[in-house]
Amino acid sequence: MPELPEVETVRRQLEPELVGKRIESATVLDERLTRPEPPDAVERAVAGREVTAVARRGKYLMLGLEGGRTLALHLRMTGNLLLRDPAQRETANLMKSESLGGPRLYESKPEPSHVRARFELDDGRVLLFTDVRRFGQAVVLDAGDELDDFFASRLGLEPLSGELTPQRLLELAAGRKAPLKSFLLTQSRIAGIGNIYADEALWRARLHPLSPAGSMKIEHAERLVDGIVGALRAGLDHGGASIDDYLDARGDPGSMQDEFLVHTREGEPCLRPASEHRPSPPPVIQRIVVTGRSTYFCPNCQVRLRRRPRRSRRPATRRAGAR
Repeated sequence: MPELPEVETVRRQLEPELVGKRIESATVLDERLTRPEPPDAVERAVAGREVTAVARRGKYLMLGLEGGRTLALHLRMTGNLLLRDPAQRETANLMKSESLGGPRLYESKPEPSHVRARFELDDGRVLLFTDVRRFGQAVVLDAGDELDDFFASRLGLEPLSGELTPQRLLELAAGRKAPLKSFLLTQSRIAGIGNIYADEALWRARLHPLSPAGSMKIEHAERLVDGIVGALRAGLDHGGASIDDYLDARGDPGSMQDEFLVHTREGEPCLRPASEHRPSPPPVIQRIVVTGRSTYFCPNCQVRLRRRPRRSRRPATRRAGAR
């Protein structure tokens, strides 16, 4: 599933290309994309409107439209947003492109399969929403309470905005018995972290994925905040991770999968120096399943915290002779 770095990569590519352009027409090819709204309602809501902003909230990509409306798109597991010039024809020759952030060598590609929606722009280009497994979502929201309420009930802190501090993390985790891995995947607390970057963050923080979230102390929270920010920024630096279906807006894969510190590295040696491990045989990465998700960790350097015992509230002992 595209996570914060993947969605933010697409946002950064699309923003200079879409802002100021008008959506001449919209065609929803799969009614599941807009449920419970009918496709034609969404088509009418966006057609003819100029794009005023391209933003991101958690894993949602948001196209701000004139008149105060927002088209919110969620890529879910296999969604992609691709900006294409329909005049391009398939060719085997390498060409130079001035679009999408500067000169780039690429091989022109035909229109992809599994297109679920098309947004025709006033400059002749088309924005395609592709989705193999059909879990993606498109919803039109009006500015104000509707927009605020939609995200308030779904998304928590933005981890790269400065909102996520060690103290705030402890407040969110207080009293929670769920494993840290499950806690990090809960979008209503911290938005944008998925399976890949949760594993990477926990490895960086030296914390075991099965540690109860409420067992953290301030030093653990400090390491985890640094781990989250570090993992997400690494993902952004490498254009996201392409281990399944993710492609950026150019149709190119990211390279973060070549930089994983722990994710998908089952059976491989831990990358942390031997001097930083507890005395033991050479550690290798292990895989377990946490809340249905493959989870990778080092059993040697990632410490499993214990649940904090509750303080018992015993009645005061009566003094001798008291009645």
